[in-house]
Amino acid sequence: MVVPSRTGLSAGVAAAVVLMAPVFLGGGLKAEERINWLKTPARVTTPLQAPPPLPSTPRLPPQTYRYRLGPGDRLVTSVFKIEGYEAQVQVLSDGTINLPRLGTVEVWGLTLEEARQRITDGYNQFLRRPLVYLDLVEQRPVRVTVTGEVLRSGVFTLPVNSSGSLGATGEVTGVGNDGGGWPTMVDVIQKAGGISATGDLARLELLRPSATPGGPTQSYVFDYLNVLKKGGFAPNPLIYDGDSIRVHKAKSPVNVDLLTTAASNFSPTAINVQVIGEVFSPGVVEIRSNAPLSGAILASGGVTRRGSVKRVDLIRMDGQGRTTVKQLRYDPNAVLSSANNPPLRNGDVVVVNRNTFTKVTDTMTDAMLPLEPIVDAASVFRLLGLPTGFGSSRR
Repeated sequence: MVVPSRTGLSAGVAAAVVLMAPVFLGGGLKAEERINWLKTPARVTTPLQAPPPLPSTPRLPPQTYRYRLGPGDRLVTSVFKIEGYEAQVQVLSDGTINLPRLGTVEVWGLTLEEARQRITDGYNQFLRRPLVYLDLVEQRPVRVTVTGEVLRSGVFTLPVNSSGSLGATGEVTGVGNDGGGWPTMVDVIQKAGGISATGDLARLELLRPSATPGGPTQSYVFDYLNVLKKGGFAPNPLIYDGDSIRVHKAKSPVNVDLLTTAASNFSPTAINVQVIGEVFSPGVVEIRSNAPLSGAILASGGVTRRGSVKRVDLIRMDGQGRTTVKQLRYDPNAVLSSANNPPLRNGDVVVVNRNTFTKVTDTMTDAMLPLEPIVDAASVFRLLGLPTGFGSSRR
């Protein structure tokens, strides 16, 4: 007996459908898997890594510098279409200039535009709308202070060979935007003899006074060491009157930094070291900057057979006048800045001592020195066949 289902299908048909369902479903899953396998795989996007940060750019002094007048500047003034007001004057030591029919005018610390306006205000008292011209024909020398780790610190006077005039914008033109005629930081350091062996080329500080009286001093730090080692932008700011440069002391220099500094034009070309003692050519020798102890001894001809390679004294005077003596060993194969082969400084004294055998023979020679006249006289009498009087007894 066939029992109909609720859907109107017979029980056999329903059973067949139930039995065939896994086949159809399995085929459907395989087809779906086949379709997914044929699909183009989705592109996996890897997040881009951020580029390494660039080295920090040093803070540079402002490029627009307003030149301020001071003692020694030479100026030319005139009034448009009015004769008798032409003058070529020089700023005196008190910061004033003397103009026709106006007398003394104080211009110290003023820009060219400010000085021109002050002169115009003075002529307004007896001229109607005067048009004043003011030109800077010769700048005063630049005075800059250099301190720190340089061979010769102090105050230096650098001449300026270019001329400038007041342009339409009130700025100084013609003074060389590329540094022509104006001293730069590198020029000043070279003027001071260059950076010493203990100077830090990564910390050169430029101190610039404020343009207004009582204002804060601006400080700019430059790192030339990384520029020389890795390349890149090397700022070389212009130096103006009243600036100060300080070369800091290196905390823990390594050989690469010492060699890089010595090979640059920041260091002196050569230094003078005195080598005395048991060397072939004792005296003052000229060696390259940051040269090791072995370089100075080799420049003196090397150690003689009387010298000792186990005892070499390095005498050095610091900036405070204190003298230190270090006992070293002479090893020409030692690494630079090692314990026995330190880099030398200008003015160092190297003493190569005698070896032990030489000291003993020299002591014996010194002990026999008082007896040499007696021995020499006895030898002369003996050669002449004359009685010496030594060792003979009276009969």
